[in-house]
Amino acid sequence: MTHAPPRPSRLLKSWGDEAVVYDAASGDTHYLKPLTLALYQICRDRPGLTSAELATELATRLNVAQSLQLRELTEETLASLRKTGLLESA
Repeated sequence: MTHAPPRPSRLLKSWGDEAVVYDAASGDTHYLKPLTLALYQICRDRPGLTSAELATELATRLNVAQSLQLRELTEETLASLRKTGLLESA
């Protein structure tokens, strides 16, 4: 299970389906492409979902079919978001 912990030092700015996250505490800026932004928002809005549930929500939000490829992409994107510190495992 994964969640996006709220941090006052973190600012999210979106342009259409893309965004950047700036962390004032560390000075780091992260670009979020559309799929990454959608997954980040799902984790923020619905903490505690499993990766399978996140893949289902992502498919619905992006209006694409559920597939093994989407599930694998979800796992890879979650790992990337955890590595950058934008998500934490519950």
